Amino acid sequence: MKTSSFREAECSQAALAVLRAIQEIPSMKHLPVLDRQSRDHDTALESCIKKTTSGLNEPLIARIRSELFGYGLLEELTDDESVTEILLLGAETVWIERDGKLQVHGDKFLDKLTYRNFVARLSRDAKTNTDDNRPFGNGRWRGFRVHVASEPIIQGLPHVSLRRIRASPWTLEQLEANEWTDTPGVTALRRLVDQRKNVLVIGATGAGKTSALSACLREVGPKERMLILEDTDELPLPNDISAKLLTKISRSDDDLAFDLGDLLKQSLRMRPDRLVMGEVRGPEAKDLLMAFATGHTGCWGTLHAASPREALLRLEMLVQMGAPQWTTSTVRSLIHSSIDAIVVVSKATNGKRRLDSIHQVASLEDIGFCFSAVYQRR
Repeated sequence: MKTSSFREAECSQAALAVLRAIQEIPSMKHLPVLDRQSRDHDTALESCIKKTTSGLNEPLIARIRSELFGYGLLEELTDDESVTEILLLGAETVWIERDGKLQVHGDKFLDKLTYRNFVARLSRDAKTNTDDNRPFGNGRWRGFRVHVASEPIIQGLPHVSLRRIRASPWTLEQLEANEWTDTPGVTALRRLVDQRKNVLVIGATGAGKTSALSACLREVGPKERMLILEDTDELPLPNDISAKLLTKISRSDDDLAFDLGDLLKQSLRMRPDRLVMGEVRGPEAKDLLMAFATGHTGCWGTLHAASPREALLRLEMLVQMGAPQWTTSTVRSLIHSSIDAIVVVSKATNGKRRLDSIHQVASLEDIGFCFSAVYQRR
């Protein structure tokens, strides 16, 4: 059944009838439909659905059941490999990304209750449960990175952002074939890996930093142990000897949390040949640079920034968050001794992601950092 038919008035009316009838069941009066919890509950629910959907066509009944017990319109979208991102801004507003461009999706959830029910189920399955004390969460579900934001930081219904994680990670050859870069760009990236340079991959949100980093990591040798530190499970392991550490959020007073700084300290005791931080965004930058500066080479990380100069300025600020007692000159000296090169990626106006340039951190002068271009896209 085409999604356009779900916009008909018949669909909404049928869904509301089912939902109102379900809410008359004592065990369902105040709760969303998450799972069938008992045989009596199951029998009452089945009887209610069968009675209220009598006379409806099978595709419509299947859609109502999908929103009550499955994932509604997401069932179709997650199966569509051309959809790379899904943004749910409530029950009635759905955006999707295809070919790097956002567009409005014609379908919507049948009702606010089925949408809340969907968010509750998705949050549970992706382990991103939110509450008033922590109204946001990150997780992974069906090959997607999931972010959920709810009240009080979002007014009204929760917002959900899903980004597809490529099932088969990119290789540099595939990126070149896809016109992400050219042969000189691939050669320059391989040289960074082979020469064990410490590298930052920078760019805006959605510019392809993770894809670029993943492709570079696949160039690492089969016997090099890499430890990957992430908030959300995105980067694939490059070989069998490598491992991944994930942060943990505290859910109660007696539930310990582990941030990227904690993971970094533990990783140094796990005999890494290389360290990778999925994204540098806080005071853990100090610990990461300290690790780089004390002998760990061939390490990689990503950072939100538009240019090499902006990237190191932001990195400087993040280090000072972790070490406010350090002088500016000390922080800059640490950065200079730790970071060898910066890879800049971007997304063009037509939605195409690409490698823009690669810069070596050449020197540190009184005026700031000086860079030399290793590669520049033509």
